[in-house]
Amino acid sequence: MKARTLKRIFSIWPPYRGAGIRVRHIADDYSEVIVTMSLHWYNRNYVSTHFGGSLYSMIDPFYMLMIMHLLGNDYIVWDKSAAIKFIAPGTGTVTAHFRMTDAQVAEIREKTAGGAPFLPEYGIDIVDEQGAVVAKAVKRLYIRRKNRAGEIGGNA
Repeated sequence: MKARTLKRIFSIWPPYRGAGIRVRHIADDYSEVIVTMSLHWYNRNYVSTHFGGSLYSMIDPFYMLMIMHLLGNDYIVWDKSAAIKFIAPGTGTVTAHFRMTDAQVAEIREKTAGGAPFLPEYGIDIVDEQGAVVAKAVKRLYIRRKNRAGEIGGNA
């Protein structure tokens, strides 16, 4: 799927639209994604800061999607686990900026070349308008080359 098409889908996807989450940019090659969320009456918590579930939602699918597109159809890519640590109250607009380098993609290809799964962890910071960290998350992925029959399942 083209990056522009996926960006449009995210703009109308109910969980993102309802939380005020906006995908601002997806690079044509899927190496970079920028996601923002503005604070509104409908996405704030009891103490008038960003709801923690929405902060996590804004970063949930992107490393998996980026890596799926960067590697192509010969790989199985799943989210394995995640953790988020809330650092400071989020107010205003918060941003998450994802990047996957050529070196990271090469490492994945190298680690999975023999058919074994690779379980990398990727960190992502959510920052406020001044660049201060609001939350830190770590995503662990399950990545493996498909067998010759083109399997789509696996023991994630």
